[in-house]
Formats: sequence, C-alpha cells, structure tokens
Amino acid sequence: MTSLIAFNKPFNVICQFSAHPKYKTLKDYIALPSFYPAGRLDTDSEGLLLLTSDGKLQAKIASPQFKLPKTYWVQVEGQITKQALTILRQGVQLKDFHTAPAIVEFIPEPTCLWARNPPIRERKNIPTSWVSITITEGKNRQVRRMCAAVGFPCLRLVRVQIGDYNLFTDNVLLGEWKMISHHLLSHKKGIR
Repeated sequence: MTSLIAFNKPFNVICQFSAHPKYKTLKDYIALPSFYPAGRLDTDSEGLLLLTSDGKLQAKIASPQFKLPKTYWVQVEGQITKQALTILRQGVQLKDFHTAPAIVEFIPEPTCLWARNPPIRERKNIPTSWVSITITEGKNRQVRRMCAAVGFPCLRLVRVQIGDYNLFTDNVLLGEWKMISHHLLSHKKGIR
C-alpha cells in the first residue's frame, strides 16, 4: 500500500532530511524512514508539503506532466490592483520563461492561518493584501517571481492545496503531519 504524508511545513524549515547548520529540517518533524518530499517548498515558504515512500508516486506528484494544481495564499506588499491580477491570470513573462495562465483571486486576510515566526516585516505607510494563486507548473520560486514581476513583492507564501487535498480539510496543524490517501490528489488527468 502506498504511504503518503501531508505535512504543514513551518517557515525556515528546509525540505530535506539531512542536517543543516542553520535551519531545521524535515527530520526535526518526521521520524519515519524511507519518506521523501514529493516536490519542494522553499525554506521561506510555509504550508502543505507531501511526502511519500513510493518513488513512482513521488515523481508523479512533482512532475509538471501531470499538471497537478497547487494553490498558494500569498501576502503581498501594497494593495494589489485589478490590472496586476489580470496579468497574473494571463501568465507573466519572467526572465527565463513565460508562466502558464493561473487562477488568481483577491482574498481577505485568512483568519485560519497561524502566526508566522518570525513575523513578516511591516511598513507603517505601506498596506498589504492577500491573493490566492493556483498554478500547475511549480518552477523555482515561481509564485514569488510572478508577484514581483507585476510590482507586488511577496511577503508571505503559504501553500494550502495540492490536487484535491487541502491543508485545512484535515486540520493539519503547523509542524504536524498526517497519513492521507493518494486518491485525494486526483485532479482531471492527475494522479490515480
């Protein structure tokens, strides 16, 4: 039977099991042998990370070929404009590639999120706003780069969903993990 874990990764945790001189790693939270991350989540990003002991499933989850949607709640610097949302939806020209169209919506500040430690930097005269961004590519720091490209730098990034699995459905608390069914990941042509 395939084993799959949903982990709610805190800020400043590296997605590796080997020790790191500066940051905590997955080993500080998950004491199960033979589990590996299915995809990555940057050290300065938070939220849903999937891990599995099945190499084929790991490759499918991480592969852009399966176009498994990933949803992020993003706090940006400034009051995001309709024009910026439109550009994000259509796809953004970055330095090395043009992103695919994304599902992007303005959202109110999420009340279900945990306090980040350390907190984001606040500027008295510059407001912040929140957007939900769903992508299927997942290239290196893509969501952060997309937001910066439209003039709204990312202050906080939390991945809340992969496929049909949502971090809040099973109430996976910060720094905790739960075994889940890989069938929750299916999406259109996705994982079966």
